[in-house]
Amino acid sequence: MNRGHLLTEQINIASTNLDQLSASEIVDLFNQEDQKTIEAIANAKEELAQTIEITAKALNKGGRLFYIGAGTSGRLGVLDAAECPPTFCTDPDMVQGILAGGVSALLKSSEALEDRPEDGAKAMIDHGVNSLDIVIGITAGGTTPYVHGALKEAKKLGAVAIAMSCVPKNQVPIDADIDIRLLTGAEILAGSTRLKAGTVTKMALNIISTGIMVKLGKVYGNRMIDVSVTNSKLEDRALRIISDLTNLDRESATKLLIASGNKVKLALLMHWSNKTLSEAELLLAENNGNLRQALNN
Repeated sequence: MNRGHLLTEQINIASTNLDQLSASEIVDLFNQEDQKTIEAIANAKEELAQTIEITAKALNKGGRLFYIGAGTSGRLGVLDAAECPPTFCTDPDMVQGILAGGVSALLKSSEALEDRPEDGAKAMIDHGVNSLDIVIGITAGGTTPYVHGALKEAKKLGAVAIAMSCVPKNQVPIDADIDIRLLTGAEILAGSTRLKAGTVTKMALNIISTGIMVKLGKVYGNRMIDVSVTNSKLEDRALRIISDLTNLDRESATKLLIASGNKVKLALLMHWSNKTLSEAELLLAENNGNLRQALNN
């Protein structure tokens, strides 16, 4: 297949003299071109918002979110999935990243595996994808057979199939329930989609996963109240969240955090509602883990 017509493969006229630029000029050029990622996100606003809404509803019902891709696209999905448990204290099964070639492909290139649609389909079956789940297939150039195979199988299994790519619909049609197009133009280094395409993909995944967790009640104001207290940095963050929101001093915040079992959300609810740990746990469960809702009931 000749892919030269694809937006992600085209020649960027702004960088035709790339090998003649000074280091300072290279930085300026990257800065200039990376501005296009902001516009691309803005132009995909409706699809990103729809993805957040539909995925949050699915996860609330016990569904899971899968990112699947190959190469840079797949690695970015794995990265976003891996960051959800420490940031939002999610079960590792709730958001999962699937990469062509598996764990070894995180460190060593295995791009040849992206040409096998049957492997993408098999990954969906192996992970038990079903009608409760959401599958986001990430393919910068839009043509990755592995991703197309996964999305096709996901739809067959009843899951919501979402495509994320960096080429226009008229260049590569993708059969998906939601079709996210992040158009950043030709790369500074022709065809190197780890650059602007990779940047805008990471931005989109940040928005999607954070937006979902907001909708799931894992955020109060702009604080990560479900942060997993697993190291000194996260313990410090948890204590600062409690102190800032309750006006408690550090010592009192520490006692409250310990009393809550190192659960910031429970600590806040116990303090504001004057309830015991077991009472706060019950109230939170009755309100589907939503702190603001629990405080209003």
